[in-house]
Amino acid sequence: MKMKCAQIIMECLLEQGVDTVFGYPGGTILNVYDEMELHGYKDKIKHILTAHEQGASHAADGYARSTGKVGVCFATSGPGATNLTTGIATAYMDSSPIVFITCNVSENLIGKDSFQEVDITGITMPITKCNYLVKDPTQLADIIREAFAIARSGRPGPVLIDIVKNITAAEANYEYLPVEQHASHGRLGAMLRRSSHDLKTPEPDLGDIAKLLSMIEAAQKPLILVGGGVIRSKGAVPEFRKFVETLNAPVASTIMGGGALPGNHPLFTGMIGMHGSHASNYASAECDLLIAVGCRFSDRVATDPSLFAQQAKVVQIDIDRAEIDKNVKTDHHIIGDARRVLQLLNEKLPQHDYPEWKKWVFSHPEVPLKKDDILHPHEILETIQVVTDGQAIIATDVGQHQMWSAQYYHFSRPGQLVTSGGFGTMGFGVGAAMGASMGNPGVPVVACVGDGGFRMNCNELATLQHYNIPVIVVIFNNHTLGMVRQWQHLIYGERYSQTDLDRGPDFVKLAEAYGIPGGRAAHQEEFEVELRKAVESKGPYVIECLIDKDAMVHPMIPAGAPVTQFLLD
Repeated sequence: MKMKCAQIIMECLLEQGVDTVFGYPGGTILNVYDEMELHGYKDKIKHILTAHEQGASHAADGYARSTGKVGVCFATSGPGATNLTTGIATAYMDSSPIVFITCNVSENLIGKDSFQEVDITGITMPITKCNYLVKDPTQLADIIREAFAIARSGRPGPVLIDIVKNITAAEANYEYLPVEQHASHGRLGAMLRRSSHDLKTPEPDLGDIAKLLSMIEAAQKPLILVGGGVIRSKGAVPEFRKFVETLNAPVASTIMGGGALPGNHPLFTGMIGMHGSHASNYASAECDLLIAVGCRFSDRVATDPSLFAQQAKVVQIDIDRAEIDKNVKTDHHIIGDARRVLQLLNEKLPQHDYPEWKKWVFSHPEVPLKKDDILHPHEILETIQVVTDGQAIIATDVGQHQMWSAQYYHFSRPGQLVTSGGFGTMGFGVGAAMGASMGNPGVPVVACVGDGGFRMNCNELATLQHYNIPVIVVIFNNHTLGMVRQWQHLIYGERYSQTDLDRGPDFVKLAEAYGIPGGRAAHQEEFEVELRKAVESKGPYVIECLIDKDAMVHPMIPAGAPVTQFLLD
């Protein structure tokens, strides 16, 4: 049947099972927003109007990471579209599936420096899996369908669709097409086949599986390293845990691998790399076989790639061939989806045990935790663990609080840690927490943020209040850019250039100005009282935690140094 393309957009979203969209309207996308009112789509798809487009992009990201579904974000042309770019890059670096839909000026105004015109497809080309500029109304529906397929398939990631305004007002034929029929549909099927490089999930080579099994048989000191690829792969976590229990070897994690194995599991050694545990870092240096699953060996993990796991045979399992040997030279690799590779390994892997090796790995004492009359970061995370019974989703900004969250909260399931690992985006936490809460009703969501990052997107308190989104914002307030100050203290001779945040606002009063209750804590007991009040409130709540300005993340490895060269122990 014939309908306006703006309506076709909404119908295609319903085809994909979309229930929530985050966005911000403007002139070029008004036809789409008008369709929500004209045909009742607002009753079928919840639209969250954020305070800023960047907040919408992070919310769509938090929704995607915590649910495993494709997030959706709307924005208008020009500055509306460019305000998405930080969120798009954040999603791209961490392989988060999002479809961004923007509308540009009318086709006759393209290329004329028109009001609020920008080449957003050109700008985002390096930070998307694929993007489109739609000028033909007959192609719109299939482009949207293809975009969702690309976003969720293979190595997931963001896709952008930019539609010129006159197309949103044009008419075209639309026929409802269930997702399961997309691949067999004539023109759409052909489009999907042309996109096979973005969609295809390679089947693991059975010879590669057999070789890894023989390498395991020969190993005496194996170490498993889990990354975000296991979290992103649907159904991979149960297979990963089976693999761990059967191999019965120590398991280290990147920050993006949080939740692949419960944080309190007896084989879990903790995070690896720049702020990795003693057990993880020393194990990587002494192991004779390192099996990395869904890990790209970033500079925060392999701080000195030439010396990383120097005594080990390194095996990398990844869905993306481009990641193989990119940072760390491997001795063997397997290309394929983590779930499928692990499934094939589990079919043939006999039960193993390495008692002496495990005893040595876990013999390395960790940094002792302080308990005195001030509030320490680990006490904040431990209290969240207890009060929420370990069920809370933790969304973070970037900095010290991010590392403390990864170190001291025991993540037990995929999607429970929502953090910007690759791009390191300050201001990510509150928006991402909004999206996670919308995608997981009834599950407690805590945004752990620093006072620096929170200032960047605290305007989203308005969104939390308006929609009564029950996000608990916990501000680790040390009145400084904590991680930068830590580097200045240890590496730059205590020259604290432009890191002191000796200024407002009063965060509790700020929350109250937005109509959100808040409290302040300087001691663990005070924080627990405020946190319990926040949980019982069933709505948004802000807690300012006053922590020591010189609190540091322990341990710490200098950038470019071997992972056993602890600068801060």
